[in-house]
Amino acid sequence: SVMQERFDAVGQTLQLVNHRQTVAELPWATPLNLQRAIERVAALMDRDEDVLLIHLTSHGAADGELAVRLWPLRIEPVTPPLLKQWLDDAGIRWRIVSVSACYSGSWIAPLAGPGTLVIAAADADHTSFGCGRRSALTFFGRAMFDEELRRTWSFEQAHAAARRVIEQREREAGKSDGYSNPQIEVGSEVRAQLAELEAQRQRSPKP
Repeated sequence: SVMQERFDAVGQTLQLVNHRQTVAELPWATPLNLQRAIERVAALMDRDEDVLLIHLTSHGAADGELAVRLWPLRIEPVTPPLLKQWLDDAGIRWRIVSVSACYSGSWIAPLAGPGTLVIAAADADHTSFGCGRRSALTFFGRAMFDEELRRTWSFEQAHAAARRVIEQREREAGKSDGYSNPQIEVGSEVRAQLAELEAQRQRSPKP
C-alpha cells in the first residue's frame, strides 16, 4: 500500500504469499513464481527509467538462506545468488531489494552493484525482531515501510531514521541477542536514479 500511495505504483504491484488463508487467492511464494514474476515485470517495465522494488520477508538463516514454507510442499529456499541471477537474466537495470529476515545482512554483498540498493533488517550476525503470529509487521517492516517511507521519498533517509526507531524498540522489548543493526548498501549509479524519483514525487506529491 505504501508503494501504491506514495510511489505511484497503483496497478504495478504483485504479492507472492504463503499462508493457509490465501492459498486460493494469491500466487504462492515459491522460487519459481518469484523468478517468473521478475521475468514478467522486466517485460512490462521501462528498463531505462523504472525501478523494481522487491521486498522479501521470511525466516532467515545464518548461511543466507531464506525459508520458503507452504505445508505440505517441500520448497527449496531462496538465496542471494539465485535472486541476483534472476534479476541479471531479466535485464533489470535499477533495483531495490529489501530483505526482512534474521541475518539478512548476508544478502548485502552478493546483491550489491552500481544499479542496486540493498536494505536488510539485520546484519549478518544478528536476528531481526518483532515477527510472530500477533505481528502484522516486524519492527523493521513497520519502521521502514509503514512509518518512515510515509514521511520521506528517500530510501536512505527512511533507513537511517528506521535504524534509530528499531534500536529503541528492541531495547524496550528486551531483545536479548543484541541490536539487529539494519544494513544498507547504495550503488553509485542507482543513487542518482532514486534522487530523480524523489524529485518527481516532491513535484507531484500524494498523501
